[in-house]
Amino acid sequence: MNIRTLKTAIFIIITVLIFIVILFPPFILFFTSIKTESEALSFPPVWIFIPTLENYREAIQKTPIENYLLNSLIIASSNTGIVLFLGSLAGYALARFKFKGAENISFWILSIRMMPPVAAIIPLYIIMKNLRLLDNPLSLIITYLTFNLPFAVWMMKGFFQEVPKEIEESALVDGCSTFGTFWKIAMPLVAPGLVATGILTFIFSWNEFLFALILTGSKAVTLPVGITSYIKETGIGWGYMTAGGVLALIPVMVFTILAQKHLVKGLTMGALK
Repeated sequence: MNIRTLKTAIFIIITVLIFIVILFPPFILFFTSIKTESEALSFPPVWIFIPTLENYREAIQKTPIENYLLNSLIIASSNTGIVLFLGSLAGYALARFKFKGAENISFWILSIRMMPPVAAIIPLYIIMKNLRLLDNPLSLIITYLTFNLPFAVWMMKGFFQEVPKEIEESALVDGCSTFGTFWKIAMPLVAPGLVATGILTFIFSWNEFLFALILTGSKAVTLPVGITSYIKETGIGWGYMTAGGVLALIPVMVFTILAQKHLVKGLTMGALK
């Protein structure tokens, strides 16, 4: 066996191990969701069993999981749309326009993303209470903006910087306005990056738990928070929780798979410059 073949074999083995580590939790989640309660709690784990969909039926019938799902879709989609719109404008301005304090503004935006979310819970709760937005989807949409918008601004700023300025300058010479150059020239060129930013923002909003737990009560409960309703004084319904977890994974997985091509393009944009 030569050196090249050995390196290839080692690379394949490492790749397989990494995939096993990554896929093991979802694998256990799914298998637990199709077990009975006794099989789910058995030790050592039961690997050979008769699959059942009882957990999914009970999870759907005993809790308003469709409301949780709808709330999550509304909040994540609305937040993603607003973040992409504002993030694109701010990212383009920071990438193309030179003005006093631009670097300080960029660092300030980044520092907001660095702040631990738990440090903002009490102030945000008080603000939403004074605005009478508690247990309202709008409170989560606004809250998620404070953390997702800085991420989008920095992502879009990097993508716009990869676009040659000469292309936009040619458009300006031909009579195109500044906003027209942004909308008709720059935006189509960074479309893969826009999609990648949108996917990551959607996933962040969809999976968020802490703020959704604090700022909601009964009407605006999201899916991650709703799944915890299976934790009761008498015990934890592991079958129902894992079934809810699988249902929560499906929309994100479908969304990511459909946009996978654009996601890879966006994340590797400029890598081969």
